[in-house]
Amino acid sequence: MKKVTVHAPGTVANLVCGFDILGLALNDPYDIMELTLLDEPKVIIHNRDEYGLPTEPELNVAGVVLLAVMEKIGGNTGFEVTIEKHIKPGSGIGSSAASAAGAVVAANHLLGNIFSTDELVQLAMNGEKLASGVKHADNIAPCILGGVSLIRSIHPIDIISIPSPNLHVTVVHPQIEVRTSDARQILRQQILLKDAIRQWGNIAGLVAGFLKNDTQLIGRSLEDVIIEPIRSILIPGFDEVKKNCKEAGALGGGISGSGPSIFMLSTEEETARQVATVMTDVYQRIGIDHHIHVTTINMKGVQIF
Repeated sequence: MKKVTVHAPGTVANLVCGFDILGLALNDPYDIMELTLLDEPKVIIHNRDEYGLPTEPELNVAGVVLLAVMEKIGGNTGFEVTIEKHIKPGSGIGSSAASAAGAVVAANHLLGNIFSTDELVQLAMNGEKLASGVKHADNIAPCILGGVSLIRSIHPIDIISIPSPNLHVTVVHPQIEVRTSDARQILRQQILLKDAIRQWGNIAGLVAGFLKNDTQLIGRSLEDVIIEPIRSILIPGFDEVKKNCKEAGALGGGISGSGPSIFMLSTEEETARQVATVMTDVYQRIGIDHHIHVTTINMKGVQIF
């Protein structure tokens, strides 16, 4: 096989309290990528969207991942990739991770599945390093594996897939940009012990809630006392959206990744759609264009077609 098409899903990283260690995959939106195997060691990139991302491999998230694959395997193999992005860059729902994960899964398929899952994650993190300046896997892991991922460690790679209830996810993307690198720079470098203890309790509670299929425990644990209070300043309407969505019946939620998108989890589709209405009401009133996705957790990750 010389050519393959993949769908690479959007993702929600952090899951409120799990900064850099928790994430889940979404059924909508997703990027479409077509990868062709070449008989010479080069990477060719085509963009089939309006975002104007770089086509130089060293400056493109998918490109640097494919270069890393080529370096790892050696020889005269190269790749030509066409990327159709439906996950807007800078949205906070894993646009760079989708490009990175889609590229490495597609390349691995064409090469005869020579890499382990850990190796796929390791290779894809090169894309996150280019996008944000930091290697992190809380978008990459669920994008590749599907479902909910716990990243216990990236040195060495230690990723645990967590069973999750059949939850509905509502995501609003205000049409402003929050760069991941900028959102990281404003974070405090020191935190109070009492805040750390509260955060650890929420992380443990959230993981236990997923494992026990306890939606009320999940809702109680969706609290962040360290990152969200700072990053939410960058997102107009955040506090009102979160308050009104919980009043509408959402279990809870918060900033998706580094923002500006906001996600909410609900047990029923009807509630998830009511949450979408609440989100729309807030952003229409304050005059900010926005996109909304009402979807579910993607249990398959990158899919090959």
